[in-house]
Amino acid sequence: MLMEAVGSGLLGLALAGVAVRLLSKRLPSTRTVLVSGVTGALFGAYLTHMSLGPGHNTLFATLLGGVGVSAVVLSLLLRPAAGGGRGPRRPPFSLPSRS
Repeated sequence: MLMEAVGSGLLGLALAGVAVRLLSKRLPSTRTVLVSGVTGALFGAYLTHMSLGPGHNTLFATLLGGVGVSAVVLSLLLRPAAGGGRGPRRPPFSLPSRS
């Protein structure tokens, strides 16, 4: 179980590091992203380990579950890209102004 926790924590840290490197403009602070990546990976490993049960302790499946949950948590931190090429947004069901 210790190997699962350490491995998934390191994989979550690596995934968060790659996300910071590639998507730094669309993410909050680096510290928040790194902590979220590691925490998501540890929670995913725990969730996978508990859902598989006592007879199915496979390291690969647990690490895969940790990386999957970490990726989901990191995707929730993404902000929309700046300058989407669309015009100014109006609130839904609004009428155009007469100016």
